[in-house]
Amino acid sequence: MSRVSLSKASLAKQNQALRTYERFLPSLDLKRRQLMAERAKEMAARDAALRRIDALRERVRETLPMLAYHEVAVEDLVRVRGLRLGEENLLGVRLPRLDGLDLERADYGLLTKPHWVDSLLELLAETLHQRVLADLYEQRIAELDAAVRKVTQRVNLFDKVLIPRTRENIKRIRVYLSDAERAAIVRSKIAKNKRLRESLA
Repeated sequence: MSRVSLSKASLAKQNQALRTYERFLPSLDLKRRQLMAERAKEMAARDAALRRIDALRERVRETLPMLAYHEVAVEDLVRVRGLRLGEENLLGVRLPRLDGLDLERADYGLLTKPHWVDSLLELLAETLHQRVLADLYEQRIAELDAAVRKVTQRVNLFDKVLIPRTRENIKRIRVYLSDAERAAIVRSKIAKNKRLRESLA
């Protein structure tokens, strides 16, 4: 902790710093709460995407039970050909945004694959799309977590360190200045009494 000079100029500077800290603290706290609300929205969106993936898997299980018994290669029927990501600024945080997703569906012979492969392709494509969205939401949540952590550190710095330290400095300076003022008054009275005694003597 740096030493603070015990003067009226330093008192004015400390008062100005305290006003500045107290002015910025509410806006920082508001930003922290907004970031936490956005993070909660992103987590809800991620959870919804994961629930849709589970629902799609269950739908495949229910509507295509023959998938478990047939020796049909379905691994490479649908895959991501291109992924276009953009960027958006949300409360000063740069977050990735899905601008486009190109899925490539494998060509297959209508006579060499069973008839249910068409409906499986649609379900696989939707599952892959939801998986990409869930991964994107994870990235967004990580970015928002970092931003919340940073803003929380700043809020704590202002609230728990800078404001109490500045108030303590102001208190010390005021005590010193009032003591110095009292000492000056006492010295002046002593000098006055001394002059009065010298003039009478």
